[in-house]
Amino acid sequence: MSLWTRISDALSALANGESLSDILDRLRTPPERSVAFAIAVIGLGAKMAKADGLVTRDEVAAFREVFQIARDDEAGAARVFNLARQDVAGFEEYAERIKSMFKEEEGALCDLMEGLFHIAIADGVYHPNEDIFLERVAEIFGISQAGFAALRSRYVPDAEPDPYVVLGVSPDTPMADIRKAWRKLVRDNHPDQMIARGVPQEAIKLAEKRMVDINHAWEAVNQGG
Repeated sequence: MSLWTRISDALSALANGESLSDILDRLRTPPERSVAFAIAVIGLGAKMAKADGLVTRDEVAAFREVFQIARDDEAGAARVFNLARQDVAGFEEYAERIKSMFKEEEGALCDLMEGLFHIAIADGVYHPNEDIFLERVAEIFGISQAGFAALRSRYVPDAEPDPYVVLGVSPDTPMADIRKAWRKLVRDNHPDQMIARGVPQEAIKLAEKRMVDINHAWEAVNQGG
């Protein structure tokens, strides 16, 4: 059963008057948690886009940056997007519910933020309103300013990421501690760790860019030292 089929099954409760937020509340444990992750990324992505009308091919393409969506499943992905766009809950309420679902698991919330950044820059432009939106979501999630800066530094177009910011250290941090920070990031962002946090197998592409950026930052700092 594909991820999108499982999502459609979960969303069947909408016919009984439940909201997307209510459905997320019921998807707290594996394997359902991966369904909740997908709904959360697409739901917040829909609210970030402030979309009107039907989902366009460009919007579906943006989700392809996060999820491996088979052609047969595109209609299901579009349905989730439109349902989230039509949900009466505001994005802050939605983000609060997601925060409650993942509790204090910052790793899972950072994974989710990573997906939102993928969607935000899918058109090659990082708009100021997207930055405001994402910063507020990160605040609700309890992600530190340094953590948000590390994410943003890797995604803002036409800007070389600061390797120290990517690694979450400062230029005066001892090299031994920088190495420890790098190794921890590599360990925490291994695909197996991400799946354990609830990231669906279809979204493990999130790890690819992240690992490239982390290792590139380490190489830059190490060579500079």
